[in-house]
Amino acid sequence: MTFANMITTFAGAFIFPFLIRLLWGKMCDSWGAVGGWMAAGFIVGTAWTLNHGVGLMVQSGSAWIDMAWAAAAGLFVASAASGDDIGKGFINVIFALIGGTLGGLILSFLG
Repeated sequence: MTFANMITTFAGAFIFPFLIRLLWGKMCDSWGAVGGWMAAGFIVGTAWTLNHGVGLMVQSGSAWIDMAWAAAAGLFVASAASGDDIGKGFINVIFALIGGTLGGLILSFLG
C-alpha cells in the first residue's frame, strides 16, 4: 500500500464516524424516527459511496474491514475526547466489532 493509499484510507475511515457524530443526533432531534431513517440512508450511503464506490478506501489482501469497525473506533475516540462515559462507549465498541465481523463474514461467503 502506498503512502497516498494510506492517507485516502484514513480519510475515508474518518468521514463515516465524523458524519455520524455531526449529523445523526441532530436529524433525529429535528425529525424524530423519520430523521433516524433518513440519517441511516444519507450518512451510511454517502460514506459507503465515497469509500467503496469512489475508492477512498484501499484494502490490500483478501481481508475485508467493515465500516462498522471504523465507526466504532471513531465514535469511541470522539466520546472519550469529549468526556463521555468510556465504559458505556466500550460496550458499544464491542457490539460494533461483532456487527462488523458478522458483516465481513457474510461478505466472505459471496466470493
